[in-house]
Amino acid sequence: MSVTVRVPAKVNVQLAVGGARPDGFHDLANVFLAVGLYDEVTVSPADTLRVTCEGPDASQVPLDRTNLAARAAEKLAARYGRPADVHVHIAKDIPVAGGMAGGSADGAGALLACDALWGTGASREELLDICAELGSDVPFSLVGGAALGTGRGEKLRTLETGGTFHWVFAVADGGLSTPAVYGEFDRLNEGVEVPAPVASTRLLDALAAGDPDALAAALTNDLQPAALSLRPSLARTLDAGTAAGALAALVSGSGPTTAFLVRDAESAATTAEALLASRTCRTARVAAGPVPGATVLGSGTAPH
Repeated sequence: MSVTVRVPAKVNVQLAVGGARPDGFHDLANVFLAVGLYDEVTVSPADTLRVTCEGPDASQVPLDRTNLAARAAEKLAARYGRPADVHVHIAKDIPVAGGMAGGSADGAGALLACDALWGTGASREELLDICAELGSDVPFSLVGGAALGTGRGEKLRTLETGGTFHWVFAVADGGLSTPAVYGEFDRLNEGVEVPAPVASTRLLDALAAGDPDALAAALTNDLQPAALSLRPSLARTLDAGTAAGALAALVSGSGPTTAFLVRDAESAATTAEALLASRTCRTARVAAGPVPGATVLGSGTAPH
C-alpha cells in the first residue's frame, strides 16, 4: 500500500527580519499565505529509505538523506522506534529553490504520509514539533491557510482571511540559497540597529477583509534588498510585472521567484502572459490562496 499527501507552496505577504541571533537564526514576523501550487508526496513500504522525484526541475532535488522528506521519515520513525524503511516519491510542481517552501512542503508531506502509512497516530502538536525541528517553514506547510510565524518562523498563529487572493509567480533561472540571502541581509545591515520584527496591523486587516488593494499597499519583504543585491536581474522582472498591471510586486521569501498580486483570475492570466513575453523569467505560474495545508489524498497501490 501507499499513501499520497498533497502539500501547497507559500508566499510571504510580509517578511519582517530582525538582526542575527547568537544561534545564527533571525527573529521573524513572517505572514504566510498558502497558494494553489502543489507537490504530491507518496510513501510506500520499502527495504530501505529512498527518495525519487519527478516533475519540473526534479534534477535539482537532492535524493539523499539531506532531503527534508527523508529527514521527516527518519525523525518520525525514531520517535516511534521503528525503521524508516519507505520509498518517498515526490511529484514536483512547486518551483525548486524558489522561495516558495517547496522543500519544506515535501518535509511536511512526507511526515503526514508516513504517519498515515505506519498508523503512528501522532498528535497534531507532535507533528508540528517535528516540523519545527526540520526547518522554519515546515510547520506552515502542514497547517496551510494563512498564518503569522514568529520566533524563526516556526511558532504559528492562524490568521483570518476574508477572501481569495490571486497571484502570478515568475520563476527565475537557477535558485538562490536562503543562507546566502540572509548572509547578504546581515552584510547590508552591518553596523545598523535592526528593529525587532513586528507584524503589520494594516496587512493583517487587509487579509481579514479580503481586500487586494489594501493588501497590495501593505506587502513587504525585508530580504528583498539582499535578494536583489545577489541577483540584480530580478529588478527587471519586478518592473515587467508592475508594468503589466499587477497591484504589487515583491520577491517571494528569499527568492529568486518574484510574486505579483493581481485583482482576479483574468488579470492573473494577462500578467503571466506579459511576464513571459518580457523574457525576464523562465516561466510564470498562476495560483490563488489561501488553500489548506498538507492533506492526505488517499491510499493506493505503491508506485514502481
